[in-house]
Amino acid sequence: MFKRKKSLVGLDIGSNVVKAIELTEFGDQMCITGFGSKVIPSPEALADTIVETFREAGIKSRRVATAVSGRSVIVRYINMMQMSDEDLRNALRFEADKYIPFELDEVVLDCAKLEEFTTGAEGGDDEMKVLLVAVKRNLIDEHIELIQGLGLTPTVVDVDSFALGNAFELNLLNSPRVEDDEKVIALIDIGAVKTNINILRGNTSYFSREVYLAGNDFTESISRRLSIDLNEALQLKMDPEGREEEIEESLLPALDDLGNEIHLSFDFFENQFDREVDEIYISGGSSSLPGLKETFERIFDRRIETWDPTEHMEIRGDRINIQELKDKGPQLSVAVGLASRLLDR
Repeated sequence: MFKRKKSLVGLDIGSNVVKAIELTEFGDQMCITGFGSKVIPSPEALADTIVETFREAGIKSRRVATAVSGRSVIVRYINMMQMSDEDLRNALRFEADKYIPFELDEVVLDCAKLEEFTTGAEGGDDEMKVLLVAVKRNLIDEHIELIQGLGLTPTVVDVDSFALGNAFELNLLNSPRVEDDEKVIALIDIGAVKTNINILRGNTSYFSREVYLAGNDFTESISRRLSIDLNEALQLKMDPEGREEEIEESLLPALDDLGNEIHLSFDFFENQFDREVDEIYISGGSSSLPGLKETFERIFDRRIETWDPTEHMEIRGDRINIQELKDKGPQLSVAVGLASRLLDR
């Protein structure tokens, strides 16, 4: 009925799992046409795991959007005098030298204007807030080499936290919820080795941070408290088998630590912008842990919502395991956000 136009695969290469979502345009509609998720058995098996993910999912498109993260990725929100986009590009390297803890020849730089404002009373300086991103060049090169070596075409290399924001924006576009450009929303994606925080006003990111406290730390907490090995602790974390109360008690110190780290990020944002976070949404593989929502609601004194970026999307494809897609939906925010860059192409 609709002519198939173009497709893009959001490929989220995590520390433990590879996740892929293929989005395809049909007329003016964007649909999920492929989905795959596989555990990475070892670092040496990463390339084979990506290949198997595509094969088992029946994903045909070779065009992929991927993301980088970690300590080789620096994100800063800085104030500068108002200037044109061309002048901003020319001034970028000079400004970046003040904020980037690497030699500038070692990084790839990018930036975006967020907003313009006037400081002080009438006659104050005209300034603008700028998002500055720097990524170690060798990280980008290794990433692209991996993708191209598998016969795939990298079209976008994004940053995890920004992909998270794009997924949320796409979710709003497809949902009946009315957008509020002034509302401040915090997205918290809890993975295996890190937790991504992205604070949005409207659809614009005003704060992002990675906290290195996440799923693996929760597994270790269960292992220590229950005196079991890590593999058994991991299995219990994934399937409590009626021991939810015991596991929740084991997790409480680590959950408190993570909640307090996130709270510090909220405090920083609120001090910078004189705005409170209005709503908090969680996603990621550890977002459904026993006691997590309750602990966060106690720490933040507000309701915590789990969200699924695939919730309002049409699914087309006879090889898609719809139940698995639904079960893993909250883990797919980065992959969906990457694939949503199809709208930009």
